[in-house]
Amino acid sequence: MKVSGKRVVITGAASGIGKALAIAFQSADAKSIVCVDQNITEATIVAETISGYAIEANVGLEKDIIKVIDECNSLISGIDIFCSNAGITGMPGFLDVSTENWQEIWDVNVMAHIFAAKHLLPQMLEQGSGYLVNTASAAGLLTQLGAAPYSVTKSAAISFAEWIKITYGEKGIGVSCLCPQAVRTAMTENGPGVAGVDGMMEPEEVAVEVLNAIETEQFLITPHEEVLEYSQRKANDRDRWIKGMQRLQKQFEDFSNASQMNKLLIISTFLPFYIFSSCEITYDEKIPLLVIYMSILRCL
Repeated sequence: MKVSGKRVVITGAASGIGKALAIAFQSADAKSIVCVDQNITEATIVAETISGYAIEANVGLEKDIIKVIDECNSLISGIDIFCSNAGITGMPGFLDVSTENWQEIWDVNVMAHIFAAKHLLPQMLEQGSGYLVNTASAAGLLTQLGAAPYSVTKSAAISFAEWIKITYGEKGIGVSCLCPQAVRTAMTENGPGVAGVDGMMEPEEVAVEVLNAIETEQFLITPHEEVLEYSQRKANDRDRWIKGMQRLQKQFEDFSNASQMNKLLIISTFLPFYIFSSCEITYDEKIPLLVIYMSILRCL
């Protein structure tokens, strides 16, 4: 789908990837852009810089998604491209995560996509075209250590996007699913590394990839090229992948249980050497270990 002249709505547009998308769509001559976020103050600032509109909403609530669609139909006379980008990391771990915490992250990371598609598809089908961009994560493809809710919900988001593409792709509806690794946003500033991360990208770089995918109607958007490679290796031998991730999980747990002094010793001397020289660690496992290493440095 050509972006020029299109009416665009972006959730989670107050910062990070959402903000970068808003600016990128303006540069690509989108006709109208609506910035949606719970943080209406920051969303308004972004909207003003691109001569767009701002709407306050909690995307985890169906009534708010309905409100956004209704207001956009009134403000910009319809929606051509809807970027369901808002997301949260939720509580880390598993055993200590409450049912309420699970529900919150499920509503934002999964149901928000479902609500948007459910209430947008009728009008998009009627107008003969439409495009949905759902932001998931490499965590949904590769699994993220230490964060069950995030990993599970992002995997579900990918599955839903696939279903929409399969069901409506031949009926004028374009679908792309964004699966980045670490992107320099508020969400990742203090968060743990994602399995397979090979470097921190800027939101602006990701936004360029998204617009290119819309233009070519590419389904899976993996700004970090290695994510696709890792995903293919995982698919080729899932048992091997799981065993490798189990070893990585144990390394992470052993480090977490070490004393502060031992952590500093491991970080400064042993861990980097071990990662690069150990024959026990495959190439697939070295990069995730390096990410954890860098994440730990930020936390100390």
